[in-house]
Amino acid sequence: MELLTADEMERADRLAIDGGVSGATLMENAGCAVAEEVGRRFPDQESVVVLCGPGNNGGDGFVAARHLEERGYKVRLGFEGDEARLPADTAAMAKRYTGTREPLGAGLLAGADVVVDALFGAGLARPVEGRLARVIETVNASNLPVIAVDVPSGIDGTTGEVRGAAIRATATVTFFRLKPGHLLLPGRTHCGEVSLADIGIPASVLAAIAPKTFANDPALWLARFPWPQPESHKYARGHAVVVSGPVYSTGAARLGARGALRIGAGLVTVASPRDALEVNAAQLAAIMVREADDARGLASLLADRRKNAVLIGPGLGVGERTKELALAALHSDAAIVLDADALTSFAEDPRPLFAAIASRSAPVVLTPHDGEFARLFGDLAATSKLDRAREGASRAGAIVVLKGADTV
Repeated sequence: MELLTADEMERADRLAIDGGVSGATLMENAGCAVAEEVGRRFPDQESVVVLCGPGNNGGDGFVAARHLEERGYKVRLGFEGDEARLPADTAAMAKRYTGTREPLGAGLLAGADVVVDALFGAGLARPVEGRLARVIETVNASNLPVIAVDVPSGIDGTTGEVRGAAIRATATVTFFRLKPGHLLLPGRTHCGEVSLADIGIPASVLAAIAPKTFANDPALWLARFPWPQPESHKYARGHAVVVSGPVYSTGAARLGARGALRIGAGLVTVASPRDALEVNAAQLAAIMVREADDARGLASLLADRRKNAVLIGPGLGVGERTKELALAALHSDAAIVLDADALTSFAEDPRPLFAAIASRSAPVVLTPHDGEFARLFGDLAATSKLDRAREGASRAGAIVVLKGADTV
């Protein structure tokens, strides 16, 4: 599924409105979805506190408060802002809510069973500080269940970063499409369980927005997955080569080789230094082992073009030998995955690596974690993990998989 940045989501709202869906309708549907989530999760609770901010997120909160009262909940609404200065749709929803407004503060939570967080949405552009930060900290310390509207207040919907202070929600109700901040850390840990509500934005707006960020799940790539055909043979499914480290550092290569076999490679070979041949052969089944003691040996092995994918880096050690092995692999016609020590070995001067990548037509994938990425691309100014990965890929001329619990 597409992920929309805060700016892209704002554009989706505008396109829907331009197409005839009123902003008030979108807000009504959003607030109603939040109330339904509270009712579904907490049918036996009585008291709900709704925290409303001065923007459209607060408008969703006013709608939710009205619907919750209609469902029989006792609602206390805390409001931050000047109603005379609210955006038009939010002002209209505030007017339709006839209950009392109370100042935001710790006293609001007395006797509460559930909190609805509608302070700030995905487009928060400044740190939450001062009294509002203290309100958020009080909510978090209360251990009350919290339903967040769109994103937990204080989370940047585009980057997942915490801006000053952020609500830790039990669940989050978001609209039309998830935002990157729902999946990226630390935002993901603040969201709880995320549900997606249809508020009336037509999917056709996506054609104009042309989003470039997607959630990685089978729906994204399954149709293009190269399923083996009944008449195909092992070479039709590829021959993967995994380069092993020395005798005292062979386990990572064997893990990689087993992974290649498991995902469907027709053949897998571990390219092993001479001193590690026996230890690798003794612990591998259905995987071949061939000697490749240095860059020349690896180049000779890869001269067979049927060997069309190479993993190099795990367990190799950092140094000149690993650089030579990586460059030898890059001078072959195979697709290359560079990981771990094959990346760090170029940390002092990555230009030879990038030049070798630029000279070839076959794909190259770099798979750094944050530390390895910083060694190769330490001068990149972007703070967003998405932007760092994109800028790194552009500079290297390769696919970059920036690993972590929130891999990009």
